[in-house]
Amino acid sequence: MIEQFSKIPKDKKVFIASDFHLTGVPSDMESERESLAVRWLEMIKEDAAAIILAGDVFDFWFEYQTVVPKGAIRLIGKLAEIADYGIPIIFFKGNHDLWLKEYFEKEIGAIIYGSPQSFQVGNQKIMIGHGDGLGPGDRKFKMIKKVFTFGLNKWLFRWMHPDIGMKLGRYWSKKSWTKNMSRPDPYLGEREPLYLWCKEKESTEHHDYYIFGHRHLQYEMPINETAKYINLGDWLNDRTYVAIDSTEVKVLKIED
Repeated sequence: MIEQFSKIPKDKKVFIASDFHLTGVPSDMESERESLAVRWLEMIKEDAAAIILAGDVFDFWFEYQTVVPKGAIRLIGKLAEIADYGIPIIFFKGNHDLWLKEYFEKEIGAIIYGSPQSFQVGNQKIMIGHGDGLGPGDRKFKMIKKVFTFGLNKWLFRWMHPDIGMKLGRYWSKKSWTKNMSRPDPYLGEREPLYLWCKEKESTEHHDYYIFGHRHLQYEMPINETAKYINLGDWLNDRTYVAIDSTEVKVLKIED
């Protein structure tokens, strides 16, 4: 259990967003989405006790020994500014940026997680993660994830020239979310894999809220009378985020 937000000041909030999918490939849509994310960070920084980015901030990210991927420089700069301001920044690895390693830890002191974590925010116990690979089904993706995270494969990829490696990675990523945008997965209600995972987790350990990304759908579902599942949606369409103070959890849109 992580307790660092258990005594959150009354005028502060923990903010959570996911699925920016910044690719580093110049385009009008890319620039608009990055600018929006930067404006959001500027808007919330005065009120932030912490900022949690719940995965797929980048459409593809790989950390070479001495090379940093191009792109998203305004977002990264704003995160560095906020970290210097003394606000904790937490990254969760998503399926598109699962190769996040130590760059953001060293540069801005970010905390990086690869699996869901429990937080105490005020009087609320909350589980947060990206959500990929959780719940029943999707065996093909789970197999691919094991291949991508296998140590030898990461080592071999690192020895590929960065221009080739990044081109390949961005091709895979773009193919994935372009398919999702053209034929998005339907909302499955109580058959949602993440919802089923949260329901099973709740049967062994209570949380007031379960907050995840990954699905590119913004929705809320009660698990029981005292627990709720929230999916964050994405910034390709929804542009939603969650704000948590000492007593309340709210889903908001950037336009708000």
